[in-house]
Amino acid sequence: MTVHSKLQPYIDAWTHSIESINDLVSPLTEGEWSRATECPYWSVRDIVSHIIGFECELLGDPRPIHTLPSDLRHIHSESARYTEVPVDIRRHHTAPEMTSELEYTIIRRSRQLRNESRQPDAVVRAISGGETTLEEQLWGRVFDVWTHEQDLRRALDKPGNLASPAAVLARDHVLRLLPQLVEEAGAKAGSAVVFDVHGQLEFMRTVRVNAEGHGTIDSAVSLGPAVTFVVDWETFLRLLAGRVRATAVADRLKTEGDPQLAEAILTHIAVTK
Repeated sequence: MTVHSKLQPYIDAWTHSIESINDLVSPLTEGEWSRATECPYWSVRDIVSHIIGFECELLGDPRPIHTLPSDLRHIHSESARYTEVPVDIRRHHTAPEMTSELEYTIIRRSRQLRNESRQPDAVVRAISGGETTLEEQLWGRVFDVWTHEQDLRRALDKPGNLASPAAVLARDHVLRLLPQLVEEAGAKAGSAVVFDVHGQLEFMRTVRVNAEGHGTIDSAVSLGPAVTFVVDWETFLRLLAGRVRATAVADRLKTEGDPQLAEAILTHIAVTK
């Protein structure tokens, strides 16, 4: 049984990132598990619980039966409720319970992925419902796990892996969403918006809006763009993931061009929901 060559990079990146998380949290004291993170309303324990919960779902484990407390201020939708259940049910778990479950989940999920024989375009159930392809599912797990790895690293002051294989796949996953963002911000037909990112991952991407108002993204240089954003990679990630607002990182973000369009883009730049 052989994993399709197109899927192996996702599996390798996921493995590297989730094992990095395991290494980060294994030595933590009880108090450190309660440390707040930039992921809104979630602690270190909550993030690890979330990762365990979603990986267990992909393993086919039954969803926990659990009623959420009524005072969780951040639960405003069924999607948020769905995501919160495996988090809340573990809020009183001890450090040894958390590390043991994480390690066991990694072992089980790694075994499942090693035995994956389906094609990349195989239709599978998406987390929280609906359908997607196996490749998209794995790509989404790389993005989610790596983004939360970075949440944990910032909370624990343990920077690293900003240019790992998972970082590259996470970047490519989220860049696909920028054309729609630029469209919705009101960029005019025929205009271009440039994202010039430096730091651990350096790249430049241009979103071009065609005559029909449809946006596309490429790596070609644009002459006379409507807006140019210059930002470091980690700040770019934090903005796209909704961890910070542009006003909070103004010293790390430079904009050139149409100020109204720039503000409209930055107001809604968080592409993860």
